[in-house]
Formats: sequence, structure tokens, C-alpha cells
Amino acid sequence: MKSKSQIVVALVTAPDLKAARKLSQIILRARLAACTNLVPRIESHYWWKGKLERGSEVLMILKTTSNLIPRLEKCVLENHPYDTPEFLVLPINSGSKKYLDWVKESVHPQ
Repeated sequence: MKSKSQIVVALVTAPDLKAARKLSQIILRARLAACTNLVPRIESHYWWKGKLERGSEVLMILKTTSNLIPRLEKCVLENHPYDTPEFLVLPINSGSKKYLDWVKESVHPQ
């Protein structure tokens, strides 16, 4: 699966469910992801502006294709309430062929 349409997972955190749901709808309507999972009530610990911080967030798990990552990242950055939102991309090395095909069919080709 080293082709241009490799399946990937993008991780994004949001401050709350309202923001995550709004961002999820924008992403899905633009067909930049096949699916978004929202995992509420995660506790994040991180450095921010020289201070150790802690906060409650929602983890967004976005399934898409590698060729859409530039557009997805742009969409997240333009619509996210954070100054510096998390945007991490992880390759998928294996999975159910039927599911992976569904992801490819559910997003717009570039």
C-alpha cells in the first residue's frame, strides 16, 4: 500500500465536543475523510509557552487517504479554535481490504 492513495489516520485534538463535532462536519462535508471518531474526555498534559499545562480535550481520529492530507491539514488549521492544533498523520500498514476500499471510495480523489 505504498501508492498515492495509501490509507492514513490523522489525529487532532479539540477543546470540547461542540468544536470537535463542528470540525468533523466540515471535514466530512468536504469529503476529506471517510470517517471521524470523537473520543471525549481525554486528559492532555503538555508544555505550552514555557509552562506545564493540563486540560480536558476530545481526540478526533480521522480516516482518509495520504493524497488528501495537505487539504485536510489546511481545513483543520483554518477551522480549528486552537492557535496550534495537533495534526499528526499515521500510516496504516494493514487492515480489512473491504474497510480500506470503503475509505478510498468515501473521499474525493485528488
